[in-house]
Amino acid sequence: MSYAQIHPNWDRDPEYITEGFSIEITAKDIDGLREAAPKLPPDTPVAVTFLPGETLEARLAAAKEVRKLGFEPMPHFSARRIKSEAEFKLMIEKMVAEAKVKRCFVIAGDSPTSEGPYLDSSMLIDTGLFEKNGILAIGIAGHPEGHPNMTKEECFTALKKKCAMIHARGMKPIIVTQFGFDPDAFMQWLVELRGKGIDAPVRIGVPGPTSIKSLLKFAARCGVSASSSVLAKYGISITKLLGTAGPDRIVDIFAKSFGSEHGRVRLHFYPFGGLLKTVEWIEDYSKNL
Repeated sequence: MSYAQIHPNWDRDPEYITEGFSIEITAKDIDGLREAAPKLPPDTPVAVTFLPGETLEARLAAAKEVRKLGFEPMPHFSARRIKSEAEFKLMIEKMVAEAKVKRCFVIAGDSPTSEGPYLDSSMLIDTGLFEKNGILAIGIAGHPEGHPNMTKEECFTALKKKCAMIHARGMKPIIVTQFGFDPDAFMQWLVELRGKGIDAPVRIGVPGPTSIKSLLKFAARCGVSASSSVLAKYGISITKLLGTAGPDRIVDIFAKSFGSEHGRVRLHFYPFGGLLKTVEWIEDYSKNL
């Protein structure tokens, strides 16, 4: 199985960086997804997050709607929020049987303690339940701007280990990063990643257009660097926080700067300002390529 079978745009030229994107939703975003659906390309990967307080039934309903609308559901599994092996097994089986899921995303989760037997994403991969249920690809998290509990070297070591585990089980790893405002940090991280021998394709996290206040709120919640110098690279002045901001500047830089040293890269959008607004921005940007 090649990455082209998972998605056909991994090897597109950098100037077409908005082609082959993926996008993220919560279980509550089904109506927004229906509204945005006519503007989304067929088979677009749609990640369904694992938020606290959202039931399996709600996430399953969202994944089923993603599939029904002609897109590719990618449900998240948060290791520390899964209460038992039986619960985990049921979650995967239902996602595959009812939403025809072929790819999943695994994270440890931001909770400091575990509600069940799984402490991190490696433990979920190591169960063998993903490949047993026919999953083809596993998404894992990348942290270009650092991790609150690990050094940069520890992060690279963990990524390399998880990629090897996924390959050994007959699946393909895909790295999906947190969003950020600093294109230089992303590009340097990609060069270091490839230098470590990690050749898995990467989806760079990009926030969709929204109010500047909302962007800063989500950045603070997610631990994303938002210093005045970093925000200036994104086109935001720390002295002018009114109005809205879009990812135009950072995506322009990616489209002009990505080269062979960065490997296979596509974008993953976090639609903080709403799905339709983000999809319309992507559509408008792509028309000018």
